[in-house]
Amino acid sequence: MAAGRVTTHVLDTARGKPAAGVKITLYRLSGQSHRKIAEAMTNADGRTDAPMLAGEALTEGRYELVFSAGDYLRASGQASGELLFLDEIPIRFGVPDAGQHYHVPLLISPFAYSTYRGS
Repeated sequence: MAAGRVTTHVLDTARGKPAAGVKITLYRLSGQSHRKIAEAMTNADGRTDAPMLAGEALTEGRYELVFSAGDYLRASGQASGELLFLDEIPIRFGVPDAGQHYHVPLLISPFAYSTYRGS
């Protein structure tokens, strides 16, 4: 069986285009512990240049992707100020089978977001 991977992309639903320049941090969760294991920025297509995690490094367990949406929304002129309705967006997910592909996209606007398990 091929080794699994975690990938993501970010779409700006308010502007109808990929969200470039979004910082994404991946954590491995264990009890109350959060261990940072990867960090990336989205490219012009709203995707990371490589999987957030792949191969032997991906194990069964709980993970969290944190999207720095506030920085992106400020930079794109869609939000301003210190306090935003959406700033950092955490998405927690489980990996029951490390041999599979887990694609976790984020669709954002200044006042809403959604996610799903993609392909």
